[in-house]
Amino acid sequence: MQQADKLWDYHDPATGCSLPAPYFFDPEVFAAEREAIFLRSWHLVGHVNEFRTPGAFVCQDIFEQSVVVVAGRDGTIRAFHNACRHRGNRLINQRRGTVGTVVRCAYHSWCYGLDGALRSAPRSEGLADFDKAGWGLAPVRLEVFAGFVYVTLDDGAEPIAAMAAGAEAEMRRFLPDLDRLELVEEVDVEVAANWKVIQENSIEGYHFDFSGPVHRQLASLIDFMAYRLTPHGKWWTYMAPPNPQAATAYGEPLAGATWQTDWFFNIGLWPNTTLYCFPFTDMVGTFIMIPLAPEKSLLRFGYYAPAGRPVSSVTKAAIAWMNRELGPEDIELNVTNQKGLHSFGFRQGRYLIDAANPHQSEHLVHHFHTLCYRAIRE
Repeated sequence: MQQADKLWDYHDPATGCSLPAPYFFDPEVFAAEREAIFLRSWHLVGHVNEFRTPGAFVCQDIFEQSVVVVAGRDGTIRAFHNACRHRGNRLINQRRGTVGTVVRCAYHSWCYGLDGALRSAPRSEGLADFDKAGWGLAPVRLEVFAGFVYVTLDDGAEPIAAMAAGAEAEMRRFLPDLDRLELVEEVDVEVAANWKVIQENSIEGYHFDFSGPVHRQLASLIDFMAYRLTPHGKWWTYMAPPNPQAATAYGEPLAGATWQTDWFFNIGLWPNTTLYCFPFTDMVGTFIMIPLAPEKSLLRFGYYAPAGRPVSSVTKAAIAWMNRELGPEDIELNVTNQKGLHSFGFRQGRYLIDAANPHQSEHLVHHFHTLCYRAIRE
């Protein structure tokens, strides 16, 4: 992409043009996003309740970097680079699991405690100037926010609570069981689309009426005219109250069901994390767009339900509906959108900015594009 092609004037979303198409497939842009966005941002790993048992771990990949988050015997959750300090061998290759009292390298059997300290290194006794205390696992910065565990590779990153001031209060207003959640299911899906194509699809309601029958089903469960998409800097919400006439949802009757909220509630945290609740469901979903290549992303769908009570039939049906119907309908749009961005007949478009119909306006897409552009260009 030529230097002139990288310029974009984002100051007037109502009359200006959209983010240029090469920003969704150019390798130089992708490399810049890797450095300026993802190696400096917070990444959601899992819920704190996944780390109640000593040795319970979750691994998080950030491009070629791998971080292991593990529960210590003292109850502290810690994060470390997933690499042995001897020769760099990756220690753990599973996404989730439980280790014993130590993390053992399968190559030369160096063993680390759950606090990251090097416990043993076979045949190291004769090494000159070797002190195990200086060869523990390299730590990674970790924070807990609204019940979920996040890591960052940037020690200078702004704390999440400061970056997203006010977000936790908004989450707890709609998701009362945030502290009692347990993982029900996690699903990973590779999609042939740039991560921003996927994100922008999720933060506009313009396509709900036009793109497919499943989106129209979702719109029928809510007061779609009251759907509001609101930027708050590096976090944003998009939500709508329930349709009071709804008697069924996802093919199940609502009579007797329980739920976190009857609203359609979504909250996005910069750059690629969404937490949400579908109407009339007793779950909190996580939706993460993980970039793998300029035109390939991993979508990670997590489903969490309150501990101590059975998952309702409506909630089970909603999870299946997301995995088998709504998700695939959106993914097809992501893929066809990605293909079209290469057309000689398209370079930039226009945002539908419509204050009279805010439920269908694309102002939040413009806001997100501006954050991305400024991160790598300014």
